[in-house]
Amino acid sequence: MKIIIPMAGEGSRLRPHTLNTLKPLISIAGRSILKRLLENLSQSIFSISIKEIIFIIGNVGKKIENQLINIANDIGLDGIIYYQDKPLGTADALLKAKDSLKGPTIVAFSDTLFYNHDHFEKINFDNNIIWTKKVKNPSLFGIVKCDPSTGLITHFIEKPKKNIVSDLAIIGIYYFKNSSILKKELQYILDHDIKNEEEYQLTSALENMRKKGERFIIQKVQEWMDFGNKKRTISSNSKILSIESNKFELIHKKSTLKNSLIIKPCFIGEKAIIENSIIGPYVSIGKYTKIKNSKIEKSLIQDYTEVRQANLFNSMIGNHTIYIGKAKEVNLGDYSQFFY
Repeated sequence: MKIIIPMAGEGSRLRPHTLNTLKPLISIAGRSILKRLLENLSQSIFSISIKEIIFIIGNVGKKIENQLINIANDIGLDGIIYYQDKPLGTADALLKAKDSLKGPTIVAFSDTLFYNHDHFEKINFDNNIIWTKKVKNPSLFGIVKCDPSTGLITHFIEKPKKNIVSDLAIIGIYYFKNSSILKKELQYILDHDIKNEEEYQLTSALENMRKKGERFIIQKVQEWMDFGNKKRTISSNSKILSIESNKFELIHKKSTLKNSLIIKPCFIGEKAIIENSIIGPYVSIGKYTKIKNSKIEKSLIQDYTEVRQANLFNSMIGNHTIYIGKAKEVNLGDYSQFFY
């Protein structure tokens, strides 16, 4: 068994935060999105003996490549890297790993998280599996229609614009009994130039597989968080804080709080300093960050950053950044400076 993680997208909807940092490596409440995904999977799926993690990336440089390999090694798995030079869609990305597409395989896209602990132990891995969640706006996602009595998928549809027949969105996690079959369909999609919205989509390959007799079942998740843009990232940060505040102490014992009020749930990282401030609810503050004379709520602030005289809400501030200002909804990337 192996797990393939496509992560070659440019993260354009989350700029400026993705100009210096891959989106899956952005920290949410102290841990990167990628590390959280692997931890969530490891609590369940890794019990079925996964041997390696395969990353599909763009031209990100050796430093980040080594970082990804180290993340795999840290959880006792081998790391393998393939490259997608141009973002031509999910089907094209997966086909870059065609040498590894054989046997049982999990595909997990790196900008999505789920919470469904102790759920995978009950799964029958005799079928292909698509993880899903009910959504209010199906036209924004790849969706599935299924037989409610059997759970078998009867249609795959990529971002339906009309005649929406289902509200079950594909969350970006898949299990294939035999990924060699997937590889053949991916190759067919590219060879015949079958595109949806100018990209080669995995959903098209899945529908072809279904029509040829492959059985897919759905597996629903309880909580789904994605990080497609600033709004969703801040919302997902709030959800994670709500869930984890009931399980863990989120204020690091080596942080410093001086004359400040923390309205939980909040994450305060190692060696962070909070002075004369009101923080929360739903705020994550990274390690070695300094907050002084400020009020901050529902925001995400990364590492080694300084915020003073600020009144922030619905904001994202990157690493190594300085912000001094008034009431504002802020979106600042790494290594920025803003003085009001």
